[in-house]
Amino acid sequence: MVNPNSTSNLTAIGDLVQLVSPTNKKFFVRLTPGMQIHTHRGVVFHDELIGVPWGSEVRSHTGSVYLLLKPTLHDLLIETKRNTQILYPKDIGYILLKLGIGEGQTILEAGTGSGALTSAFAWYVGKEGKVISYDSRADIQNLARKNLQQLGLEERVVLKTRDIGLGFDETDVDALFLDLPNPFDYIAQVTKALRPGGSFGAILPTTNQVQKLLAALHHHHFGFPEVCEILIRYYRPFADKLRPTDRMVAHTGFLVFARPILTTSFSPMENLSLNADDGLEE
Repeated sequence: MVNPNSTSNLTAIGDLVQLVSPTNKKFFVRLTPGMQIHTHRGVVFHDELIGVPWGSEVRSHTGSVYLLLKPTLHDLLIETKRNTQILYPKDIGYILLKLGIGEGQTILEAGTGSGALTSAFAWYVGKEGKVISYDSRADIQNLARKNLQQLGLEERVVLKTRDIGLGFDETDVDALFLDLPNPFDYIAQVTKALRPGGSFGAILPTTNQVQKLLAALHHHHFGFPEVCEILIRYYRPFADKLRPTDRMVAHTGFLVFARPILTTSFSPMENLSLNADDGLEE
């Protein structure tokens, strides 16, 4: 699998590599002796890519040039095969930080989809961690399984095909994320699965869904609620004409976060809320 902590300067057998053409056409392949990559610019032989410094120029049998790069998690998620809308890296990055995802943790999610967020969770929990992902559709999870296998992350993930209305098998998990149209219907199940003080998150496309979720979180004594959206604007990277690109990745969904707490002395959703006025200075 791709090792984000690898310090080797040379490619090796089994590495997942990225070939980039001058027109920014990208190919992702796992280096296997004797195998070939067939492109519209000619054939590239795996044997000629093994033991080569990352960042090198390599050539097809017709002489066409490609750049050999180690793919980042961002690269891999953008190229994830999908049969549903995947979460954007801009949202995934904030989700990972807000949920505090780290080595050795156990993470639950519902709404596997094509497995982009599942892959990111698996990448960050490391070899000792575990991601358990629920979805009610087996056909959806089959694609997620293939995507995880492509990244070499399948051993860190358990896929379960089941309606979470029946509850989660797991308890005392570190974090739980719902990518479902009605997460507000499952907060009782979330409460039973999360450890006290754990981290909960969800993504929703509309404000009325967010309102229902906030009400359900209040009912089940969650604190520190946060609702936000992540916007990202790229710039044309030319020193003599730096300006914003014509299009930007704007609203993709509302992110909602909260923490299950054990208290009866105050209203957790009102007195423990974090809003834009609170800032980061306290």
